[in-house]
Amino acid sequence: MTNASAYVRPTEQDEVAAAGSELIGGPQGRRALSGLPGTWWTPLRVIALAAIGMYALGMVQKLPCYDGSWFSGQTAQYVHACYSDIPHLYNGRGFADGLVPYFQRIPDDVSGGMDYLEYPVLTGAFMWLAGKLTFGAGGIQREEQLYWLVNAGMLMVCAVVLVVCVARTHRNRPWDGLLVALAPTLALTATINWDLLAVALTAAGMLLWSRERTLASGVLLGLATAAKLYPGLLLGALLVLCWRAGTWRAFGRALGGAAGAWAVVNVPVMLFAWDGWSKFYRFSQERPVDFGSVWLIIQQRTGHSFEGANTYATLLMAVGCAAIAALAFYAPRRPRFAQLAFLVIALFILTNKVYSPQYVLWLIPLAVLARPKWRDFLIWQGCEALYFLGIWMYLAYTGSGDKHQGLPAEGYQVVILIHLLGTLYLCAVIVRDALLPEHDPVRRDGSDDPGGGVLDRAPDVFALSRHPLHERQADAGGAEGAGAPVKWGARPR
Repeated sequence: MTNASAYVRPTEQDEVAAAGSELIGGPQGRRALSGLPGTWWTPLRVIALAAIGMYALGMVQKLPCYDGSWFSGQTAQYVHACYSDIPHLYNGRGFADGLVPYFQRIPDDVSGGMDYLEYPVLTGAFMWLAGKLTFGAGGIQREEQLYWLVNAGMLMVCAVVLVVCVARTHRNRPWDGLLVALAPTLALTATINWDLLAVALTAAGMLLWSRERTLASGVLLGLATAAKLYPGLLLGALLVLCWRAGTWRAFGRALGGAAGAWAVVNVPVMLFAWDGWSKFYRFSQERPVDFGSVWLIIQQRTGHSFEGANTYATLLMAVGCAAIAALAFYAPRRPRFAQLAFLVIALFILTNKVYSPQYVLWLIPLAVLARPKWRDFLIWQGCEALYFLGIWMYLAYTGSGDKHQGLPAEGYQVVILIHLLGTLYLCAVIVRDALLPEHDPVRRDGSDDPGGGVLDRAPDVFALSRHPLHERQADAGGAEGAGAPVKWGARPR
């Protein structure tokens, strides 16, 4: 257990955090009692309460839609920027009729052309459970409202799990979790869709990896992948890092746990409801270029449809992953797990043919673990908050008929570019931290990879270049001399 006096206080190292703390009395002093035995106001409790408060504000922001805009036509819910998929899919995916997702086809009169639920199995189970808890409301509109409230309550639990896991992943930096708790886009997008389930499971998996519980970490990452596809990409980041460190057994346990957990959730549905199970994958493949992507800008500017967007996106993703792998093998110090995790998920988002506003939730915990600097985080969050408003104003413009009230296509393209540039900016500073470790705020106190588990302080066994740090490791005995002291501390395996 980390002593409270060993905690990294952001107000001592981060000028933006120090300036912001003036609103609540100034930077934390050396004699502050927070985190000491017998003190109720521990960092975890403060962060959890802050997350609940921000989450509640996000629910309040949806109040105009809850009071009627979800049901009075499309434009009102966009003008108030309070749209959510949740109430619309209660009836639109058959939950109002008690249908079992994947096993029962959705009636044509409510589905809008979607014959089966287009979500991964664990998310579908989450939606179905919330539907079972929605009963006796009296009228379809009231049931949709209650369905949103039930989901919001369940997702709030996911939000608390998320911030607690992030706060505990780096033992000596619990206050970094406050960045997640206070993230504006967490409040704004948490109840648009069900992404928080996968995000919370991913954060829990990363926490367990940091505690060297590799099999359990893999199980949670597998469950997260059964809820949303993107967490599976984190295994690619672990592959190259474990390759460089030679920790193949740890990677194998994580991979086996992930594959097993994913199979336990998916195989029964695959065997008995193939058409329903495969709908998510078919829909992802067949979906055309959509909101928020760079492909939409090109499509709107050129007037040509991108029927080959899947191919282009896949090629760019492959090239980008190769570049990230090269970074992992070339960097003078092995990049931290969170750094590579952020880069690979950001690459997926940047190259994808659609960017829904709630996808920002995927990156928030990774951004905090990879680059816990308030200035950079808030710059990125500002770009994402602007995109959140921009997409709703664009939909209001396209849905208002001849009135054209909202943001035209040209304005929406600018907003997409701002979102893309904000994400690229954060990618750039993280790449710089990997190439110049002295700029990494996590490593400033002499840490190596506090979220890396078996990777933390492990000596390298493979790298693409010979840096002075590698030479010092070789002089100390390399992998065989893992117990020999080096600057950043190789530890016995």
